[in-house]
Amino acid sequence: MNRRLVIALGGNALGNTPKQQLELVKKTASTIVDLVEEGYDVVVGHGNGPQVGMVNLAFENSHNNNGGTPEMPFPECGAMTQGYIGYHLQQSIGRELKLRGINKPVATIVTQVEVDKADKAFENPSKPIGSFYSKEAAEAIVKETGYTFIEDAGRGYRRVVPSPKPVSIVEIETVEKLVSQGCIVITVGGGGIPVVKNDDYFEGVAAVIDKDRASAKLALDLKADMLVILTAVEKVSLNFNKPEQKDLDEMSLDEAQRYIEEGHFAKGSMLPKVESCIEYVKTTDNGKALITSLEKAKEALRGQTGTIVHK
Repeated sequence: MNRRLVIALGGNALGNTPKQQLELVKKTASTIVDLVEEGYDVVVGHGNGPQVGMVNLAFENSHNNNGGTPEMPFPECGAMTQGYIGYHLQQSIGRELKLRGINKPVATIVTQVEVDKADKAFENPSKPIGSFYSKEAAEAIVKETGYTFIEDAGRGYRRVVPSPKPVSIVEIETVEKLVSQGCIVITVGGGGIPVVKNDDYFEGVAAVIDKDRASAKLALDLKADMLVILTAVEKVSLNFNKPEQKDLDEMSLDEAQRYIEEGHFAKGSMLPKVESCIEYVKTTDNGKALITSLEKAKEALRGQTGTIVHK
């Protein structure tokens, strides 16, 4: 039986525009197929920050400039990005598999991820999305819609949405069946479409789930052998970008927690990656997590580079 990997792709694997993404996913596909050749069953999660912002902004601008275009709810924007990012990945991975003579199916699952409506994140929306507005324009939108806005680094006012933690992956049984049948599955795109349970059905909510946290949950549910978070750097570092920077080959759960408390990891960058690795490793018997760059994934899984998080 092949070893099972859940890979969380960082934004550097996808780019900021559809044209740029089509080029970048060729390199991403090569790395993923390298891992298939290494004997792994691969499940792929990915971010969608630039993409969902672009889709949201397009509908927002069209609605503001042409009253006939409806505003698009944020969960639907997330679903759209899952579809087109998945399409690009499927196409590139499929091409790479064919070039190497590997007969293996690839599929994208439009994935809902349940969140808790009582999550404290809903009381403190913090994830900026969409356009910049003047204070007056933002106040008018708040009055009309009830959205939350914040001043963003002197550039104007932006809408913010909550970033709750994932509770369960709605389509997990489908993902498991496809992986068990040898399929490369692309799922929890953008952290998944956030939904809450109302009675016996799910309802989308305007929120953003961190894709690394969603991928960690996916790895737990699939009983993966390893969670692999691919980002822009080869190793996790202490004192990043300072003269005393120290790259880490490994860190235990206790060390990782201490480094967090010492403030070594940036909130919007490495912190959620390390926290996701901690969450995965502490909840598994023999699981390990790996953080490395897309380019070095194969070498890192051979133990030649990257940062391993372990018990």
